[in-house]
Amino acid sequence: MSKKFSNLLRGYVIRPKASISISGLGGFKSFLKEKSRTFFVIAFLTPFLAALTIMYGLPCALSVLMSFTDMGLSFELHFLNPLLKNYYTIFHVADPRVPVVAQTTILYVGCTLLINAGFSLVLGVLTAYCIRNENVASVLRLLWFLPRMTPVIIYALLWLWFTDPTYGPLSIVSSWIGLKGVRWLLDKPYSQLLMILVNGYIGASWGMVIYVSSIKTIPLEIIYAAKADGATDWDVIRRIILPLLKWPILFVTSWQTLSLLGSYVEILAIWDGYSYTSGVEVWSLFTYHTAFEGYRFGYSAALAIIMATIALILVAIYFKVFGFKRMLEPSRIEV
Repeated sequence: MSKKFSNLLRGYVIRPKASISISGLGGFKSFLKEKSRTFFVIAFLTPFLAALTIMYGLPCALSVLMSFTDMGLSFELHFLNPLLKNYYTIFHVADPRVPVVAQTTILYVGCTLLINAGFSLVLGVLTAYCIRNENVASVLRLLWFLPRMTPVIIYALLWLWFTDPTYGPLSIVSSWIGLKGVRWLLDKPYSQLLMILVNGYIGASWGMVIYVSSIKTIPLEIIYAAKADGATDWDVIRRIILPLLKWPILFVTSWQTLSLLGSYVEILAIWDGYSYTSGVEVWSLFTYHTAFEGYRFGYSAALAIIMATIALILVAIYFKVFGFKRMLEPSRIEV
């Protein structure tokens, strides 16, 4: 074998080893890069997940544990016998207030949700598309948003003045239409109607802002093209704006449902002391009174767990109705 041939053979033998080592090194580098990206994501999310666990996870676990006890002012965890006694009391209507509060909550959440998610959609479309003068639209949005910017106590005092049976504007107008002597804060169903209006006025402004910002992101070229094809304003709203607002409608409806199930601040500020007799005692307020006025922390924890479970079920139903999985699919149109 000649020297030239041996050198050539050595080159063929050495080159594959070098290429293998280089390819192995490249794979190792890509592996490290992938792991470093995963580590970065975990490190980035760890503070948030830790805070979420401490602020929400632990209280939820403690509430579940408390719901099986008769905890009172002594703050001692004595498990009940039977263990589900608090839940038996609720579902077997051993507490006569539970069905009354449940009916009030259904009425409150259902009717107020129509305002917070439905009427706010009307306001959003009206002020973002129908009213061409942006100054007028901005003034209308500001008027609807003022209650949300007002402190709760001031907002409650305004409603107390507005419904005063002697000199309140609502009482005066009521006397003109044959409702003289009606006490809007105490008499059902007027008190329940007022409860819906009080909370709907605040909630509609929040949903309106979400819808307006979503409508503003719709490309004007789509609307111009529809107009060029002879579409009316109603056609644009029905066939372009509303289908493109499916995500915001799902978000506002889900958020407002969770918010209404847990909200009681305005009701407490206006009807404190006679909310049950006035027919405005909702489930969350009943839970609050049971815990901090009746000092039955175990029973109130069971009430809170039931409310949270119902909220999760409703959100799951919303996801199914709105087609959550279908909305997450990639677009079939190539852009």
